[in-house]
Parts: sequence; structure tokens; C-alpha cells
Amino acid sequence: QVQLVESGGGLVQAGGSLRLSCEGSASTISWYTMGWFRQVPGKEREFVAAISWSGASTHYADSVQGRFTISRDNAKITLYLQMNSLKPEDTAVYYCAASPKTLRVGMKRNEYDYWGQGTQVTVSS
Repeated sequence: QVQLVESGGGLVQAGGSLRLSCEGSASTISWYTMGWFRQVPGKEREFVAAISWSGASTHYADSVQGRFTISRDNAKITLYLQMNSLKPEDTAVYYCAASPKTLRVGMKRNEYDYWGQGTQVTVSS
């Protein structure tokens, strides 16, 4: 069974940086498309970034383009999200997700089968 565990969240001032990590439990995840989503109370979970199994293809939400970078280390079965120039509106619970659809770097929640438990990111103004 695939399990994903996020870490690296916390409290940071606006303009600061954080790096989130998501460790997977099975080597098969190395072949999966991986993504980051975020959610604030009362709102839908929204797409942040996604990366193909090889790392060659990435997609970003317009709101984070140029500030966030998604990457992966398949040898460590770990996904990363480097977040720079953070803004208060980036405050949310961040979730990593995995999709076995290796030919598509999806941006929709229903394209991902496996989810982590989430990690809180709070950006103070």
C-alpha cells in the first residue's frame, strides 16, 4: 500500500522560504506522477504543482509560478516543494499526492489516487 508523509511545514514571515518534503513508502512511487495541493478551511483543495516521474515535466498554478519549485529524488522516494517569497495568501494545509498515470502530469484532484496527511504552512504578514 502506498503511503505518503509530508514534513517541513511551519510558521514563516512574509517574504521567507520553506521547503516541504513528502516521503513515499514504496519504490513504485518513483514511476508515478506526483503533485502538491493546498487547502484552506471552507475552500476546495487546489492544485499547486506537479511533476512527471522523471522530473522532466512540471506544471505550476499561476499563483505560485516563479516562486515555488517542485522536484523529486526517486532514489530517496521523496518529493519536494521549495517555496520562496511566501505571501500570507499561501497559508494553507499542503498535501502531496501520487498518481499512477505516468503519461499525464495532472492538475486535478481526481487524477491522484494517493494522498498524504498534510502539513500546515502559515505565513504571517
